[in-house]
Amino acid sequence: MAAAAVMAALLLRPLGRPSARSLLGRAGVATGGPRGRGGLGRSQVLRKSPKRGVALSAGSFLVYEASKLVSGFAEVHASFKVAEVIEQADYLYGSGETEKLYRLLVQHKNSEDAELLWRLARASRDLAQLSSTSAEEKRQLVYEALEYAKKALEKNESNFAAHKWYAICISDVGDYEGIKVKIANAFVIKEHFQRAIELNPKDATSIHLMGIWCYSFAEMPWYQRKIAAMLFATPPTSTYQEALRYFHMAEEADPNFYSKNLLFLGKAYLKLNNKKMALLWLSKAKDYPAHTEEDKQL
Repeated sequence: MAAAAVMAALLLRPLGRPSARSLLGRAGVATGGPRGRGGLGRSQVLRKSPKRGVALSAGSFLVYEASKLVSGFAEVHASFKVAEVIEQADYLYGSGETEKLYRLLVQHKNSEDAELLWRLARASRDLAQLSSTSAEEKRQLVYEALEYAKKALEKNESNFAAHKWYAICISDVGDYEGIKVKIANAFVIKEHFQRAIELNPKDATSIHLMGIWCYSFAEMPWYQRKIAAMLFATPPTSTYQEALRYFHMAEEADPNFYSKNLLFLGKAYLKLNNKKMALLWLSKAKDYPAHTEEDKQL
């Protein structure tokens, strides 16, 4: 208690506040030596007790204020640290430094911050996609990514990126879980993509991925449709028109943002037998500057 009061005095003094000693003195507490000769007698103690009560309240207040200040400083320091890590992570992501990015973020896998966690989910997935990653490592990273995305969502249900990456990671895990789980997960994936779009209607990637979801179920092979109909009363379905609508929405939100969106605009128009529009968008995809390996493949 005394140490906290001293801390309060030290913290408050630079702010131009009176010291703990002067506050306690004003409140009626003797600041001299121990009681005895020259001290307060019993009757005087009783008469002075109201002031002593005020003094203790003032002391308690100082301790409380000190704890708030210390707590506040800790929170500010933590937020600065998170912001710094996120800044470094975004730089590495923009530079294509996938392995360095993963090593940076995995140090914070126990973080309570959704912004850090969904970035870690993305980094884990990106590392899994590298050709240098073994099949076993890829499987492990895919499941790790899902756990990080799930945790990000638990920490902040209103974070659109957490919803987006949770949906992406569920889709990846489906590749290891069999056709029944993959189809069942499709409902969850759609729900989270739609939620991401609701939270951030300007995020072109979420809109594009919703288009991919629609396109995938529009071209689902007949045998998978039959399995889905046997497993679910109302299996997931979609159309090329619906997929096309999402691809156009993504392009409106952020023109020319992704080579794959251009490609799928062309593919959707081909499926709808509109060769003129298909040629337009496929030409744009062909002429897109290849920044990544995926761009080159597309």
